[in-house]
Amino acid sequence: ELQASSFPELRALEALLKANPEIKVEIGGHTDNQGEKQFNQTLSLSRAEVVKAFLVDQGVEGDRLSTRGYGDSQPIANNESPEGRAKNRRTQITVISN
Repeated sequence: ELQASSFPELRALEALLKANPEIKVEIGGHTDNQGEKQFNQTLSLSRAEVVKAFLVDQGVEGDRLSTRGYGDSQPIANNESPEGRAKNRRTQITVISN
């Protein structure tokens, strides 16, 4: 489920993609290290898929958007604190072609 705080960034990404139809992106989902590895893998892919569905619903062509679940394999913060775990639960956009 998308959080209300995510909409400004999602709208900015939508605008960027619509203004630049040659850009293709990967939407990567990430989790913290809590719970089973397989669950986190599935959850991270689901996070990415929700973002893709939103963008497609807004008129961005789905073939320009790939998704990938990274689980807990690429933390950006220490998973030892609640704040660190929160930072690791994210979705990241990477331009894969322009």
